[in-house]
Amino acid sequence: MNQYRKTAESIARLTPEQYRVTQENATELPGSGEYLHNREPGIYVDIVSGEPLFASSDKFDSGCGWPSFVKPLEPVNIKELPDTSHGRIRTEVRSSFGDSHLGHVFPDGPEDRGGLRYCINSASLRFVPRERMQAEGYGAYLDQIEEIR
Repeated sequence: MNQYRKTAESIARLTPEQYRVTQENATELPGSGEYLHNREPGIYVDIVSGEPLFASSDKFDSGCGWPSFVKPLEPVNIKELPDTSHGRIRTEVRSSFGDSHLGHVFPDGPEDRGGLRYCINSASLRFVPRERMQAEGYGAYLDQIEEIR
C-alpha cells in the first residue's frame, strides 16, 4: 500500500549535504537552508522517500535559523526519538518510511497552534508547490494547503 521507502537509488541521488543530514544525523548551518524563507503554498516531503511531512500552512518564522512547523502533515510519517547527543536531552524527528534524520521538535512553538516547534533541516526536505501536488501524486493533501499566514 505504501509507496514511500528508502532505496539505493534515492540515496545515490542525494547531494553531499543531503546525505550528511539525512543519513549521518548532521545539522545544516543555521540560516543556510534553501527553504528557510520559502513562503510558497505546497507541501514538504522527505528528500529520500517522498513521504509527505509538513504543509506550508503549518510553517512559521521561529527565528531559530531553520524551517519551523507547528505540526506534521501526516503524524504517522514522523517518528520522535530521544536524543542525548551534545550533552542535552532533545527529541529527534525522523521520517517513518525513509528513516531520514529531519531535525528536532521543541515545546516552544506558538501556544495558539499547539505549542510545538518542529525545527527541520531544509536538506532533508523537497518542496512540492501546490500547482504540482496533483501531478506528483499528492492531490489528497490539496485541501490542507492554504495561503501562508
